[in-house]
Amino acid sequence: MAHKVTKAVFPVAGMGTRFLPATKSVPKEIMTLVDRPLIQYAIDEARAAGITEFIFVTSRGKSALEDYFDHAPELEASLRAKGKTALLETLEATNMDSGAIAYVRQHQALGLGHAVWCARHLIGDEPFAVLLPDDVIAADKPCLKQMVEAYADTGGSMVAAMEVPRDKVSAYGVLDVHPAIRSVLPVKGMVEKPAPGTEPSNLAVIGRYILSPDVMRNLDSATPGAGGEIQLTDAIAAQIEQSNNVYGYRFDGQRFDCGSKAGFLQATMAFGLAREDLREDLEEYLLKTLAQRQAAE
Repeated sequence: MAHKVTKAVFPVAGMGTRFLPATKSVPKEIMTLVDRPLIQYAIDEARAAGITEFIFVTSRGKSALEDYFDHAPELEASLRAKGKTALLETLEATNMDSGAIAYVRQHQALGLGHAVWCARHLIGDEPFAVLLPDDVIAADKPCLKQMVEAYADTGGSMVAAMEVPRDKVSAYGVLDVHPAIRSVLPVKGMVEKPAPGTEPSNLAVIGRYILSPDVMRNLDSATPGAGGEIQLTDAIAAQIEQSNNVYGYRFDGQRFDCGSKAGFLQATMAFGLAREDLREDLEEYLLKTLAQRQAAE
């Protein structure tokens, strides 16, 4: 039986340049999707999967992110005095117990693999999850929970995977797998951002991982890969060669790339339409707007 996964790494050191000027003063992970910041979606997903230790890999200028998960005694007291119980419960869901969150700094932007490696002393010799907050996944059962349940039978390492159009595949880490229609796929190889026409499949890795401590050890000796960065994909690919125990997991759900403006807007529409308190007004606005555009054409 696979070791239980209780630790998760959240790489949040990026500067969010695609969202300037907003990210000049606000960390991208605090940007609001409907009424929750991106990081809250990732934390909620991790909690649902049984994660109890949360490790944030941060950088300079991320103090607002740290403050978000702290208690706000004055605000809580004000809500309590006004009898705003529902808002108080919403606020309390953002609080984290003392010691549940640890922060480590990535002083140089050397890639995702390097960011994960920065958490090595807190991970130790245990399997761990990695969640990229830019990837927001709408699913009946949270994506990481699906993976944890599958990982209990496989052990090793597991990466979330989804099919992407061939003309987009060079933007991702891509899996070399035996073709099969099932959720758990043994991985023969991985390549980061393959040149167009060289990709082994159109099954791309997205921002959810369950990793063996062997991957962290591989990062100890990693050298720069695609883009001159330390690639997490390369360290996972090395584990395939060492133990042949890496799996792709086709998850049930819809992934939104909230690291792009278009993806963020798409997620806002999708999550807004999924809310009973917002659906009617939002649908009316969208239908009216589309009708006006069609009439203008």
